[in-house]
Amino acid sequence: MNGSAQDRLIQTLRLDLHAVQPNEYELLALDRAHAELWIDRGFCNPHGHLVAEPGPLPYRIPRIRESPELAKYLLRMIVLRDVGEIIGSSGFHSGPDIEGMIEIGLGIEPEFRGYGYAQEALRGMWDWVVGDPLVRTLRYTVTPDNTPSQAIIKKFGFHSVGVQIDEEDGPEDIFEMTRDEYLTKFSLKTRRP
Repeated sequence: MNGSAQDRLIQTLRLDLHAVQPNEYELLALDRAHAELWIDRGFCNPHGHLVAEPGPLPYRIPRIRESPELAKYLLRMIVLRDVGEIIGSSGFHSGPDIEGMIEIGLGIEPEFRGYGYAQEALRGMWDWVVGDPLVRTLRYTVTPDNTPSQAIIKKFGFHSVGVQIDEEDGPEDIFEMTRDEYLTKFSLKTRRP
């Protein structure tokens, strides 16, 4: 992955996944409802995603300040294309680690849950990142009581590989799939508009 291909917009059937840029992280650090956020990006945030609750921002902002080149991985706003509104966000916890593992996180605003947007965003993110030669393993962690997320990851056929204790969320089930298995299992003819 090089040049603009790293930062390109990820599109799925209904969604545009926009990478949050380093300067936008700085605005988010000042005020998560900052009036200049997204003004030149062609979308808006009427549902206040990440405004009341910062989600992953406390972890992502310091990481971007240290390594701005990680912006392509860390956070993407999930925009419902037809209306140009942010309905959630998704991103990897970091770039691929030394073993080639990359872990994803996701959040969809409550009123947009149950419409398949989470599954569509995950597929778009994974289809994009498996093109990175440094990625060898996709990881997804979820609390045992998060039934909707448990169901989504099982639909994808990820393998349960253990449990970890998250400092904030407590016990989380760990699911993984190798890049090669993903490429074999899923056609990369991602549905495009």
